[in-house]
Amino acid sequence: MQTTTRPFTRFTRESGALMHLSVPIILTQIATQAMGFVDTTMAGQVSPADLAAIALGASLWIPVLLLLRGVIMALTPVVAFHRGAQDFESISVEFFQMVWLALISSVLLIIYLVSAKPILEWIGVASEIIPIASDYAFALAFGVPGIALFYTLNGFCEGMNNTKVAMIISVIGLLVNIPVNYVLIYGKFGFPELGAVGCGWATSLVYWMMSGLLYSYIKGHHHYKTIIRFSDAKPRAKEMVHLLKLGLPIGMNIAVCGSIFAVIALLIGRIGAENVAAAQIALNISSMTYVIPMSISFGITIRVGHALGAKDELGAIERSKIGILIAALISLVSVAIFLLFPEWIIRLYTTDPAISATAATLLALTAMYQFSDALQTSANGALRGYKDTKIPMFLAIASYWGLALPLGVVLGLTDHLVPAMGEKGFWVGILTGLTVAALLMLMRLRYVVKRRTSFVLNSVTEN
Repeated sequence: MQTTTRPFTRFTRESGALMHLSVPIILTQIATQAMGFVDTTMAGQVSPADLAAIALGASLWIPVLLLLRGVIMALTPVVAFHRGAQDFESISVEFFQMVWLALISSVLLIIYLVSAKPILEWIGVASEIIPIASDYAFALAFGVPGIALFYTLNGFCEGMNNTKVAMIISVIGLLVNIPVNYVLIYGKFGFPELGAVGCGWATSLVYWMMSGLLYSYIKGHHHYKTIIRFSDAKPRAKEMVHLLKLGLPIGMNIAVCGSIFAVIALLIGRIGAENVAAAQIALNISSMTYVIPMSISFGITIRVGHALGAKDELGAIERSKIGILIAALISLVSVAIFLLFPEWIIRLYTTDPAISATAATLLALTAMYQFSDALQTSANGALRGYKDTKIPMFLAIASYWGLALPLGVVLGLTDHLVPAMGEKGFWVGILTGLTVAALLMLMRLRYVVKRRTSFVLNSVTEN
C-alpha cells in the first residue's frame, strides 16, 4: 500500500502547489486576453469591416506582443533560481537589466506598429480594411512601453512566487477596458466616434494603468522594496546580453507559435472579409483557452527553477512530469467545450449565418489540437525551468513555419494535394504542426533531464 500511496501523495502535493501558482497566472492571462475578446466582440457589433480590421490589426500586434512577453519571461526563471538559492542581491541586478531590455524592445516594436499600413498593403489585404486596421495598430503602439513594464514587474513577482497581485490588477484592467472601449468606440461624453480604432486606444491606456498599479504595489511591499535597489539600475551590458540570450529564444518560440495564427489570418484576408471574420472567431476563442496550458507552463517554469536553485534534481524532474500531466488533462475540458457548445460560443461574436457556419467547422478542428498544444506548451515550460531555450526555439520554428504553415498554404490555397480547402486547410496544417511540436518538445525534455542527471552524478562521484 505504501508504494502506491506515496506517489499519489506526491502527485496531489505537487499538483496543488502548481495550481496554487498557476491559477492566478491563468486568471491574469485570461483577463489580458479578454481585452482582445472584448475588442473583437464590441467591434463586431459596429460592422463586419471593423471586426475584420480588429482581426488584421491583432494579427500584426499579437506576434510582437508574444515576442516581447517571451523575452521578458526570461526574468521569471532567473529570479526563481536566485530565490531558491536565497541570492537576493542578484535578483535586483537582473531585474533592472530586464527593465532596460524591455524599454529598448519597446522602441523597436513601436516603429513596427506605426508601419502597419505599408505592411498590410504589401500583403495584399482588402483595401477597405487597411485604414481601420492600420489606425488600430498605431493606437496600440502607444501602449507598448506600458505593457512591457507590466510584464517586467510581473516577471519579478512570478519569480518570487507571487502570482496573485498581477491577477488582481489584470482583472481591474479588464473591468476598466470595457467602459473605456464603449466610450471611444461610440463617441460618448464628447469623445469622437472611433469605432474599432477606439479599442486600440482603450487597450493602450489600460496597459499603462496596469503598469502603474503593479509598480506601486512592489514599491510599497515590505519585502520587495528591500530587494529592488535603485543603485543597481545602471545598465550592465554583460547582464543584459545574458538575459537576451536566454529570453530571445523564449520570445521567438512563443512568437513563432502565436504568429502562425496571425499569418494565417492575414493570408485568409486574401479570400474575403467574411472568411477573416470566421477565422478570427476560432482564433480568438482558441487564444483564450490557450492561456490555460500556457499559464500552467509558467508555473512549471517557476517550480522547476526553484527546485534547481535549491539543488533538488529529483524534485525538478517530478515537477516537470506532474506539470505536463496536469496541463494535458485540463486541455480535455477545452476539447469538450468546443465540441459541445459551438453555437453558443459563435453567438457571442456574430449572428451572421454564413460566418457562423464556417466558424463552427473551424471550432471542431480547433478542438482537435488542444491536447497536442497543451503537451508542447507544458514541456516547453519545463525546459525553460532548466534554462534550455535555444533548441526548443528551433524545434518550434521547424514545426510551425517548416511544417504547419506550408502545409496549410498548400491545402488551403492550392489544388496541389486536394481541391483548395480554404481556411479549413490552414487548420489541418496547425493540427499537424502542433502534434509534431509536442513530440519534439517531449523528446528534448527527456534528453535534457538525462544529460543533467548524468552530469550531476558524475560531479558527485568525482567529489
